[in-house]
Amino acid sequence: MQKQFISPDEIRTNFSRAMSKMYREEVPAYGTLLDLVGQINWDVLERDPTLKQKLRETDNLDRISEERHGAIRLGKASELKMIARVFSVMGMMPVGYYDLTQANVPVHSTAFRSIDAASLSKSPFRVFTSLLRTELINDKSLREESDNILAKREIFTPKLKDLLQKAESQGGLNQEDADVFIQEATYTFKWHQDAATSEDFYQRLKKADPRAADIVCFKGPHINHLTPRTLDIDLIHSQMPKYGMNAKNVVEGPPATCAILLRQTSFKALTEEVRFEGQAGLHTARFGEIEQREAALTPKGRELYDKLLNEVRRQITPAPDGSNSVEYMAKLEEVFNDFPADPKQMRKEGIAYFQYFKTSKSHSENLNSRNLEELISSGLVDFIPITYEDFLPVSAAGIFSSNAADKKTEDKFAQSSQLEFEDALGQKVLSEFDLYQQMEEESLKSIF
Repeated sequence: MQKQFISPDEIRTNFSRAMSKMYREEVPAYGTLLDLVGQINWDVLERDPTLKQKLRETDNLDRISEERHGAIRLGKASELKMIARVFSVMGMMPVGYYDLTQANVPVHSTAFRSIDAASLSKSPFRVFTSLLRTELINDKSLREESDNILAKREIFTPKLKDLLQKAESQGGLNQEDADVFIQEATYTFKWHQDAATSEDFYQRLKKADPRAADIVCFKGPHINHLTPRTLDIDLIHSQMPKYGMNAKNVVEGPPATCAILLRQTSFKALTEEVRFEGQAGLHTARFGEIEQREAALTPKGRELYDKLLNEVRRQITPAPDGSNSVEYMAKLEEVFNDFPADPKQMRKEGIAYFQYFKTSKSHSENLNSRNLEELISSGLVDFIPITYEDFLPVSAAGIFSSNAADKKTEDKFAQSSQLEFEDALGQKVLSEFDLYQQMEEESLKSIF
C-alpha cells in the first residue's frame, strides 16, 4: 500500500528551512542578519496595526518570517534542465526570463517559485537561477577549458536522481522519501572547500570574468545568498554597519517613496578558504542580501517604471565607489515623484495588481447584487497590492556583479536569447504578468 504523499508546499517549506539552517552554519553573518530583520519586522507591525490586520486578512502575515530567496549559478544546460525537475517536486516553476548580459554579466536566468496565492502564502521560497554562457568568454583557451571542466562535472547525487525519478513516476513522495530528497537537494547547494581547478586557471578565469570563475571553478552551485524579506529596508540599511556588515552604498530599486516592485541591499559576507588541487587559496562571492517587496506592477506600470528609471540614469549613474550616492538617491526620488505611489491612485490608473478581500463588516451582508466600487466605498470589501514575487533584471545584475567582482566590468556582451534559454530549460518560462492577473481575478471571484 502506497504511503500518503507529502504536498509540494510542505516539501518546499522544509527545503527552505534546511537551506536556511545550512547557510547560517556556513555564513555566520547570515544569522546576525536574520536576527536584525526579525526584530525590525516585528517593530514595523507593532507600529502599523492596519498593515498587520490587512496581512492577516489576506493570509500574508505568517509568510513574512518564512520568506527567503536563494540564488544559484549553473554551468551547463543539463544542470538547468535537471534543477527544473528538482524544483518541480517542490511546486516551483520557472517564471520570467532575465537577460543579465544587459548589465555585462555573462548569464541568463529565471526564477523558480510557486505560482498561486495559496502556495505563496504557505511558502514563498524562490530561487533565482542563472545559466552561464561560456561562449561569452572571449579567450578561446579559457572558453574551451571551461567547457571541458563543466562537461565532466556532476552536481547531483545518485540518491537525489533516484528519488526524482521516483517522484515523477509515482506522482509524489511520502514523508520518508521527502526527508531524504530534501537532504540530498540541500547538499547540491552546499559549499565545497575543494575547488575543481588549479589556482592558476581560477586566477586567469577570474581576471577574464569573476562571475564565470565562481561557476566553473567549483564542484557545485553553492548558494550565493539566501535573502530574508524586511518591511523596512532603509532602517536595515542604516543599521547594518553597527553589526559589522559592509553594506552597499545605495539601496537598489525604486525610491523609498514608491512602494512598488523590489528594493534590495547587500553586503559581502565571507571570504572563504579554498583548496586548489591541494594548494590553499581564497574566494569571495557569497554574501548577505536583504529585500523589501511591494506592489506588483501591470505592464502599464512597468512601462512607467522603466521610463522613469531610464530618465534617472540619463542624468546620473551611481558610481561604483559610492561617491555620488547621496546625489543619486536625491535624483531618484525627484524623478519618481511622477509615479503615483498611493495604492488607491495606482489602482485607479491600472498600474498595479490588487488582491480583494471581504472585511469583517461583510459577514452578514449579501454582496452578489452590488458592484465592486460600491462594496469598497461602504467598507465591505478592501484591497491590498499583490506582492511582487519576482526580480528586476538591472537590480539582480547589480547585486550579482557587486558581490562577485572586485572592480567594475566594462565588457559588452551580445544579448541573450530567451529561446536558447528555454531550450536548455526544456520548457517555456511563465509570464509573471499573467500570474498576477490570475491572482487578482481569483480574489475577485472569492468576493461574489
